[in-house]
This record gives sequence, structure tokens and C-alpha cells, in this order.
Amino acid sequence: MPSKKVNNQQFLPKIVLAVFAHPDDVDFGAAGSIAKWVKTGAKIYYLIATRGCKGSTDPKMNSEKLAKVRQKEQQAAARVLGVGKVYFLGHTDGELEPALQLKEEIVRFIREVRPDTVLTFDPLMRYSQSRGFVNHPDHIAIGEATLAAVYPLARDRLTFPAHQKAGLVPHKVREILLTNFDEQNFFVDITKTFEKKLAALKCHRSQYDDFGKLAKMMRKWARVLGKKIKVRYAEGFKRISIEF
Repeated sequence: MPSKKVNNQQFLPKIVLAVFAHPDDVDFGAAGSIAKWVKTGAKIYYLIATRGCKGSTDPKMNSEKLAKVRQKEQQAAARVLGVGKVYFLGHTDGELEPALQLKEEIVRFIREVRPDTVLTFDPLMRYSQSRGFVNHPDHIAIGEATLAAVYPLARDRLTFPAHQKAGLVPHKVREILLTNFDEQNFFVDITKTFEKKLAALKCHRSQYDDFGKLAKMMRKWARVLGKKIKVRYAEGFKRISIEF
């Protein structure tokens, strides 16, 4: 059952931590929103779980070279959008698991950055019949780990006591935005920042052969979501406002 739409007019995050699996993940799903929030004064931070070392069909490419290329691409895209800083956890593509180590790493950044809003993948999105794809297991893993990190791990004082010794105190995240391509209850008008989204995606040169084709697809998706709130272009999320 589709989620009830949430009024987005009063939602202006101040500090956003975007936690995703691979370089380019966040830009595909949320670059337009991020560019818009930067314009309103928000501070944005990216936390990328893997090195981006597997996603290439180039026979001349190897994992170490690809990881360096993709991380540079992500840094360049972040600069286009005005993102404050990009962090990489260094896990291997295709091997991400929502284990305690990953959760602790995410909690550490939540307690350091202290975001009011966390952005990540919806771990319930395992496949899409309408779009004809199976979701990457790393996407599912990072979504599950991030939700656990937000609640209850980052909140609870007795969780990861070594953090307090390092000066990192518990933190309560108030808003979660989940990327889900089939089901959304929250939409952001990105009409004025859509071209900046394309500019950010263009930085990820190792991930496309025909940027014109990619841009056409992104424009189509943004128009479909825009119709839901009667604007030209939009991005959509599942929004969870946490009360505890």
C-alpha cells in the first residue's frame, strides 16, 4: 500500500548525513535535493561504505585503480553540489553486511557530525517490478545498518562506550529519508537544481558510456515524480520522523 504523502513545505534540514554503499549512489537518488538544501544553508556530509572497486566492464581496469577513480569522481560530484565533506569507510563492493562493525562505524559518524537528518537506502527495496531491476545487496545492507545505527545505537549512552572516551556523546536523529524508487511519501521540488544534479552525475564518468542517454532517463524519472506534487522535476523518499 502506498505511503501517505507528507507535506514537505516546512522541511529544511540543517545537518544531513547521507550514508550510502557506493560512490554515485547518493547522487542518483538525492543530488537535486542536496543541492537545494545547500542553498538554504544546510551542511551536508557523505559517508560512503565501500571503495567502489567492482563496478566496471572495462577489461583494462583493475580494482585498485577503479577504487581511486571512483573516489575522485565522488569528491568531484560533491564539490559540484556544495557537500561539506565525503568520508569513505573502505569496505569491498559486494561484500557489505549489516554487521556490528559497520553499524559501529556509522554510529561514530552520527555522533561526530550530529545530523538532524540521515539519508540512506530503504532496506525493504529488494527489487522493482516496474523498473525491472534487482537491488544491489550492498544497498540493502547499508540501509539496514544505518537504520540500526540511528535507532537505537547512536541514541543509547551505553552503546559503544569507547566513543564517550573519545569525546563522542550519544545523538538523536530526528528525520530519516529513505531512497525507494517505487514507494515514496515525501517529495522535494528540484526544478531549480535538476541541472546541478546532472552536473554531479556527469562527474561519475567511469559508470556510463552514453551520458546523454543517462540524462534522458534521469529527466524522465524526475518528471514522473514531479507530477505527484505538480512541479516540473522532483525527487521522492520515504520520510520517517522519529519520536522518542
